[in-house]
Amino acid sequence: MPTNRQSFPVEFKGGLITNLSPLQQGINMPGSATTLKNFEPSITGGYKRILGYSKFDPFVIPPYGAPVVFGASQTGTTLIIAGTHTTPTAGDTLTVAGVSGTYTVGSPAFDATNNRTTLTLTTSLASSPDNAAAVTFVSYTGTYRTLGVEVFNDSVLVALNSDLYKTTGSGYTKINVPSYGTVLVNGASQSGATLAVDALTAAPKVGDIFKIAGVDKVYTVTTSATVSSGGSTLAINPNLASSPADNAAVTFISLSREGALRTRFVEYNFTGTGKIAIVDGVNAPALYDGGTFTALVGAPTDVISATNVIAFKKHLFFANLDLLTFTAPSLDTNFEAGDGAGNIRIGDNITGLSVFREQLIIFTEKTIFKLSGTSLSNFVLEPITLDIGCIDGDTIQEIGGDIMFLTEDGLRLLSATDRIGDFGLGVVSKTIQDVMTKFIASASIFSSVVVRSKSQYRVFAFNPSIIGDAAKGIIGTQFSPQGGEDMSWSEIRGMEVFAASSKVVDAAEVIVFSSDTGHLFKMEDGNSFDGSNIVSEYLSPFLPLQDPRTRKAIYKVYLYTDPIGSVNFDFSLKFDYDELNSVQPESISFTNATSAISFYGDNNFATYATTASGSSGATSVTVASNTNMVVGDGIVGTGIPSGTTVTVISGTTITISAALTETISSVRVTSSGSVFGGKVQNIFSTQTVGTGFTTAISFKSTSQDPPFSLDTAMLEYSTKSRR
Repeated sequence: MPTNRQSFPVEFKGGLITNLSPLQQGINMPGSATTLKNFEPSITGGYKRILGYSKFDPFVIPPYGAPVVFGASQTGTTLIIAGTHTTPTAGDTLTVAGVSGTYTVGSPAFDATNNRTTLTLTTSLASSPDNAAAVTFVSYTGTYRTLGVEVFNDSVLVALNSDLYKTTGSGYTKINVPSYGTVLVNGASQSGATLAVDALTAAPKVGDIFKIAGVDKVYTVTTSATVSSGGSTLAINPNLASSPADNAAVTFISLSREGALRTRFVEYNFTGTGKIAIVDGVNAPALYDGGTFTALVGAPTDVISATNVIAFKKHLFFANLDLLTFTAPSLDTNFEAGDGAGNIRIGDNITGLSVFREQLIIFTEKTIFKLSGTSLSNFVLEPITLDIGCIDGDTIQEIGGDIMFLTEDGLRLLSATDRIGDFGLGVVSKTIQDVMTKFIASASIFSSVVVRSKSQYRVFAFNPSIIGDAAKGIIGTQFSPQGGEDMSWSEIRGMEVFAASSKVVDAAEVIVFSSDTGHLFKMEDGNSFDGSNIVSEYLSPFLPLQDPRTRKAIYKVYLYTDPIGSVNFDFSLKFDYDELNSVQPESISFTNATSAISFYGDNNFATYATTASGSSGATSVTVASNTNMVVGDGIVGTGIPSGTTVTVISGTTITISAALTETISSVRVTSSGSVFGGKVQNIFSTQTVGTGFTTAISFKSTSQDPPFSLDTAMLEYSTKSRR
């Protein structure tokens, strides 16, 4: 017979911990986690299932540049295109401006010298395309890794292969288009493999592609030009199809950028106009102000192929191996020493740069330096540590007034001590050391973002062989204004992130990432991983419930949650470290989808209206607001069939159970689970069966439900015999 009946509260806090013994963790940190996947320690309390991600732009990122038709009068199943920087793949689909239909590539033949491709199509062209007509790849079957992303003003910049694009969410525009001035043909009756031009403001490079008004075909520069008084004779391929008229317009279509590697960006403003500086480890750095793209082709040799860039004290600093080269003050294209430009030798290859407390922090794999001062005349380089470095500069982020970065032994903070100008360094991820060790070993490419609204640092490991639910990330939530002693951790599974960026734009936080899937994604958006379920898990430490030597019988469990809509999850108790000879009870499924608690006056009697848009025949609508909307709600209005319900919620995009019968402009949403209000059940209780000396609490959810928080659990138990 039970000797007594007791209650044991478990407040879910502390995050993932793996460096304590099981009994220590169960006694001292009962609300922490031994497994915490796709839950985040929340600054509002408890563990919250993370938000999902969705496509930032529904279109694929152009994989082959901005190709155009190479010559008019093409017919049949053969199409030659120019401006491709890599070979298309059989199975790709494309459209041609001015020609009806979508065409599938049967086989390609790539001319890497002239950036042209001869495509064999599976169906004949419906008509002959114009010379230089735009060719748009609608889909592609190959894997093309996005090399970098950056939020800039109201756009996102994307680097793929050797090209750079921008998007606002409705298609991609190539930005690495040459700006050589209003170039004109210099003299009539020209023929052969050269073309005299004038009005050049910069020298064209090998691989640049252009067209000539009134002349068939598209031409590639085969030798870097030499410009004198704006004039030059360009070596070209192929030979001129006909003699151009004097002063005929020469339009450059594509700037040569070959073999780009990991691409990094930095935003700066020296003169009142915000700009982005871009480096890719191979090509000349470039500057972009939202309209004009300028490649620094005349930069010093050491600046060409720079791997990192940062703005500090109105200088641009470029890192190439162990050398830092900086521009003259406020002059982003001036590398003249007499104007205040210069360079600094660090001694070890630079992995990352960051500005912190009026100092430039320079990371290598084994060391960290700081540069103070304002100009060439007073710059001072000093070591911070010669024993610790950063293994990947894309993990460097400012959070809570400090700098987080990844080292060989985990995540560290660069934090100031009481001694002005000195620094203290410490591993902040030591509570999950074994997880971090496996995380670091799983990939050699990392990326990171901060989620400012949640005081979070997120770091991702990319490995093309680790995909789907196995893809790894780590969340660190900071609960104190500064320092790493109050960081709580969890794991992300299922986000394949190669490059990422986050920024606040017009008071809204924008977080984007990319991998090798062909799309740009928006993080912290929707309740799914781009349409796939989010698999989230929590497992507590094994709790001794006062005495690990006394057997306990668990009779009842109360679960306190904070859902924002209907949720479904599985709950179970595990006994005695989940040993094989221990009887483990079956899991119990909980849902609040049909058991909402209702309050008079809430949510306007369970019905609210919102503006919306949706075309006739569509099975989704875009709403202005989805406040309190949950899956299963009814959706009514003109053009919406009777009985239509909400099936998926992804941000403001709502998937519905029936097709619209006409274009709509507004909807009304009715709650499925309440009579007068919209509050959903947040307290669950269940009878349990099982005994053991220790017990652990387990939650698992596999769904596209709205996020919910695990707040507290209350275990009712009685003691039985001692061991």
